[in-house]
Amino acid sequence: MLSGTWTEGVLTSHSDEVPAVSEQLKTTPLHRLHQELGARLVPFAGWEMPIQYEGVVAEHNWCRSSAALFDVSHMAVVELWGDHPAAALETVSPAAFTTLGERRQRYGLFTTDDGGIIDDFMAINWGDHFTVVVNASRAHVDIPHLTERLDRIEVRPRPDIALIALQGPEAADVVIGHDPSLSDTVFLDTRMTELGGLQAAAFRAGYTGEDGFELAVDTGNAEALARLLLSDERVRPAGLGARDTLRLEAGLCLYGNDLDLTTSPVEADLKWTIPKRRREAGDFPGAERILREWAEGPSRIRVGLAPQGRRPVRDGAELRPSPDSDPVGVVSSGGFGPTVEAPVAMGYLPPELAELGTEVIADVRGNDVVCTVASLPFTPHRFNRGA
Repeated sequence: MLSGTWTEGVLTSHSDEVPAVSEQLKTTPLHRLHQELGARLVPFAGWEMPIQYEGVVAEHNWCRSSAALFDVSHMAVVELWGDHPAAALETVSPAAFTTLGERRQRYGLFTTDDGGIIDDFMAINWGDHFTVVVNASRAHVDIPHLTERLDRIEVRPRPDIALIALQGPEAADVVIGHDPSLSDTVFLDTRMTELGGLQAAAFRAGYTGEDGFELAVDTGNAEALARLLLSDERVRPAGLGARDTLRLEAGLCLYGNDLDLTTSPVEADLKWTIPKRRREAGDFPGAERILREWAEGPSRIRVGLAPQGRRPVRDGAELRPSPDSDPVGVVSSGGFGPTVEAPVAMGYLPPELAELGTEVIADVRGNDVVCTVASLPFTPHRFNRGA
């Protein structure tokens, strides 16, 4: 087993062991535990991952009411070392990182020179270096991109770090019960911690709309940490199926569905990731298109959609302003929302059809389903933002 020691934001491994890789699919350090817990395992972005245990709806509802444990070790952890990593990050993203305080994290987008989105990511400032967490499906693109674009920065992938997310209204209490020093953390804070004798980095954030922590831990200690958390009766395992319905209700984007190389931050309704300083400087990839769309308006924009009836509207469904008209938009994410007890979706529409309350028609396997443009999120975020 791999073992190691943590300093502030850094894990130094005592072995070169990394998670197992089969000829077809990679597995995370929790793979044996998933099998033991009866998970249904499926391929996802080159990994064999749990889609569900007890069932998507049950796991979704448990996360909304208690604490759900998710294995997110398929996501790639990358460290940036060198002179001014924050400034370097700003050369590949329109977000602001030179103003990010130590032991804080921020959401950002890697943009192309044409203004499309390469990936979305989280960046953590440890003072002497940054940690960036990127999507599993884009790691093979992101890491070479960073290596090529970031001058005087060493890009260090960390396959020896596993990620576990504990999400839900009871999640923070579970973690803080093992380390009371985390009790003063708020949304997007980052701390080094020790949970049951296991060293980890604790990020107060998540992808469900709920409060909780994402925990970065040495792969050799990942199973022990997961078992420690699962020993609390408030905690149950949850798979990627519930993670998707939770993030959809929370109005959070999924790369490959809601974001891609053709979509700009303005179209994706992610303008809030680009502060005034960056807009005024215009010194980020894709600035020409992004700032033009900011000033003149985009040709399409991401919206929430509330389908009528009980039938879910899935991604890829075409959207029309009337039954006999041509398609003018598309559903990017869709499914059934267990919390709202109704179908929910997101999609792209022209601005003139993006006003709240506007009705459009979705083509669901040849059947018309009326969808109403709705505000996002479908369920309120419950992040702990402090007093």
